[in-house]
Amino acid sequence: MFGSLIGNPTAQGTDWGEQMLNTVASRSIAQLFSQSESVDVQIRCSPSSKLLQGSIDSFKMDGRGLLIRRRFPVKEMSFETDRVSIDFSSVLSGGLTLKQPTQAIAEVVLTEAGINQAFEADLVTQRLENLQLPGLESLTGGKPVSFTGVRVQLKPGNRIQLLALAKIGDRPEIPIVLTTTVEIERRRRIQFTNPEFVDESVPEEIRQESQQLSQALLDALNGMVDLDRFNLDGVKLRLNRMETRQDTLRFNGYAEISHFPRQG
Repeated sequence: MFGSLIGNPTAQGTDWGEQMLNTVASRSIAQLFSQSESVDVQIRCSPSSKLLQGSIDSFKMDGRGLLIRRRFPVKEMSFETDRVSIDFSSVLSGGLTLKQPTQAIAEVVLTEAGINQAFEADLVTQRLENLQLPGLESLTGGKPVSFTGVRVQLKPGNRIQLLALAKIGDRPEIPIVLTTTVEIERRRRIQFTNPEFVDESVPEEIRQESQQLSQALLDALNGMVDLDRFNLDGVKLRLNRMETRQDTLRFNGYAEISHFPRQG
């Protein structure tokens, strides 16, 4: 499942308790992702005798080149907790069980290429096919509309350029080109707001149709990009801030960790 697992069990000054925990935690974290380039798990518990009471000083995970549910690539993901309580008996049996849920500071980095790859996933494309668009019957003739070839280009100031094609029956495809702001709603949903249509990129005779379909595409996307659809087993992400930086989209927030995945 993993291309590589990198722990810190042999670092100088790391005692037997930390070594055991790093090994067990790495195996548990491995079940969160379909694949990865690297995952670095660091658990601190000093002295190791605190394990007998199930007390860990801190838990930190740094991952690179991750793939979630075989469809959604993540360039970087990290989360770090403060003190955590675990069931020590679960460690001895090769697992890791929390005595109570905990929260961690979380950071996620997506690339422009990774976002575009995610738009090709079946889970996404199927939700953009054969859409009925009430209010646009004069344009669609009552026929369903499918949006394909969705691509984004990241811009400064949390802006993106969005490109797509709209298909209505046997009519020629209608290009969609617009810029929009990406925002966080309720800490879990990504919303596309303040659209500006790039008229010069669309033939004049279909610009009005393109603008109408552009808004319909945004409405469809705004109802779809919800982090709860992509939660990891036992880990729920919540976002506080995001930023477009060169070819990356960076999120900061926190992770609610209810449990580690069971050994498979």
